Order: sequence, then structure tokens, then C-alpha cells
Amino acid sequence: MPLTKINIHQPKPRILVAPLDWGLGHATRIIPLVKMLENAGATVLLAADGAIAKLLQTELPGREILPLPGYQIRYGKNGKTFFFKMLVQAPAIIKRIKKENNWLKNIIEEKKINALISDNRFGFYAKNIPSVYITHQLYIETGISKMMNRLAQKIHYRYINNFSECWVPDFEKEGLAGKLSHPKTLPAPPIKYLGPLTRMEKTNESVVEDKLLIILSGPEPMRTIWETNLLEQLKSFSGNVVLVRGLPLNSANQIRETETLKIHHYLATNELSEQIKKATLIISRSGYSTIMDLVALQKKAIIVPTPGQGEQEWLADYLMQQNIFYSCSQQNFQLQQVISTANNFPFKIFEAANISGNKKFIEEWLKKISKA
Repeated sequence: MPLTKINIHQPKPRILVAPLDWGLGHATRIIPLVKMLENAGATVLLAADGAIAKLLQTELPGREILPLPGYQIRYGKNGKTFFFKMLVQAPAIIKRIKKENNWLKNIIEEKKINALISDNRFGFYAKNIPSVYITHQLYIETGISKMMNRLAQKIHYRYINNFSECWVPDFEKEGLAGKLSHPKTLPAPPIKYLGPLTRMEKTNESVVEDKLLIILSGPEPMRTIWETNLLEQLKSFSGNVVLVRGLPLNSANQIRETETLKIHHYLATNELSEQIKKATLIISRSGYSTIMDLVALQKKAIIVPTPGQGEQEWLADYLMQQNIFYSCSQQNFQLQQVISTANNFPFKIFEAANISGNKKFIEEWLKKISKA
């Protein structure tokens, strides 16, 4: 009997991905990564809970989401105490990191996971399978002193060194995040610059309308404090405004719309993208995921860093020095005055790379996973 060629079915690599529960930015930037992994032939599972899980269910319907508690970092009402409040919470965070790592040991076996991808979750690694850590902060800016920056970086690297690879969502040269993503000293695992990870894609179909778009984001209670501040100032603002509150869950705190003020608790990617494209000017936090989205769509924006969050404050100053965005502190924010000044700002259009440039790297990485 002649020999027949047998086609042996190659099972899809199963990748488990988990974002940090610090605002929504870590979750939104893994969305394009999940889609690239799936397009390259992987089965992707997600791990999250609460608001992050809700967002992922909305943006990535049909994917399995395993319930994994977040770090539940609490933010103080006073930005000046931010770093010290983080120190107070450190023991509880470390405890959660250990629980997270122990949880993984059973899940990897139960769900037959072939690789892990963590967006800033310190305990989301395993020694026996490829474990990737995603961050744009290889240099930590605490906003306190250079000594504290070095100490924070040392602690961060101690966690990163548990992973087999580190992926940075920034350009390898002329990075958006400056020294934050391009420090002098790198951690031990191999570093790969992916380029910006953004859900947004620039098109020329949308018509720009005469309106201001405000995008709220970040951890509580600072998100609500910032919202309250803005709503008070909007009472005397005569222009058309769209406010996106950044609340993926149904909010009990409703805000009344007016003829000139339209409210959205949360917008899915295509809806938010359309609002950004149509806006004449945008006001947002200087969170890095928001920055990547705005750069991808090449929009003019006023960025207001979260008070006390050193990374956002440094990034806002850096991007203003580069003439990419106009920046103002929350403490000195006067809506009419800031908009007037921003209208005369020499905005520079940053030539954003298409995220499709990452596809080849993801495909090659999955091939290695499959062989292993």
C-alpha cells in the first residue's frame, strides 16, 4: 500500500494576557495586541476583573476572561501625597503580586497556556513558559528626586527581570516617551520596541466640526475631582462640547446634558475614534495610552497631567517641549484662557507609525512559541 502524506494538525498557541487595573489605559493598549496575536494564529485568553473586565468584554466580545483581582491601588485626593500614599499601600500590593503568581500556576495547567503577556502586572510570569512584560516606563519619574527615581527604577527592574522578554510600546528611535522608554540602563531581559500600541487608525473620511472634546481618564478619586472642576468651568463656556467620562460601568452619578454639552459615560473604540477625528481641539490627561491614540490620529490636544503623578507630569512637559501637545497643570487650568493660548501654539504633527509594523514581530514570536 503506497505511503500517504499525513497532515498533522498544529494546535494554536494559547496566550494569556493581563493588563494592570490603573485607569483604563493599560487595558485599551492591549486591544490591538490581542487582535494581532489572533490574526497571527493564536488563541488569546484575558485575565481581569471589575471595570477592566467590562471594558475588555465590550471591546473584545467572545473572548474568555478569567477573573483575576487587580492591585486596587488607591489614589489620594491631594497629588502632593501620591508617592507616599503608594508607599503605604506597598505591603498590600506585594501581597497581591504573590497571590497573582500563585494563581497562575494552576491556571497555566488548567487552561494549557503556552505563554503569558503582562501589561505592568508584576506577578504575571512563570519560569517554565515564555513570559512577556509590557511597559513604556523603563525609567521611573517619581517627581520627587533623582535618587528616588533610581530607587524606583531598581525596584521595577527587579520585577522585570523575572520575565523572559520586555516589550516597549514606543518607537526605537525618537520615542514618544523620551527617557522614560529609552533609559541609559536597561533591564536584563531582551528589549523589543513595538512602536505605539493604539486602537486608533487615521482616515480622511471624517469632517472636522467646531467642537471641543474632553476625554476623562485615570484612577479615582482624581478622575472625579478633575471632572467636577471642568463641569464648573463649562457653565460659562459658550462652545459645543462633548465630554467622555471614562466610566465603562453604568454610573449612578448622572450629568445633565444641555444643547451645547453632550455626555458619554464610555465610548467604544470606533465611536471614540470618530469623536476625536471630528473635534477641533481635545483636552485629556497625559496618560501614555491616550497620547498614543492622539498621535496616531494626528490631533491637536491640551494635555493635563494627573497631579502628583510624576510620569504624567514629566511626559506632559516633554511633549510640550517637542511642540507635539500643549500642556497645562490642573492647578492653573482656566478653560477659556488655556484654549486661547493653545490656539496660538505651534503644534507639530508627529508622523505616527502604523501598528501593522508590529505584525511581523508578533508572527515570528508566535512561531517560536509553537516550536517550543
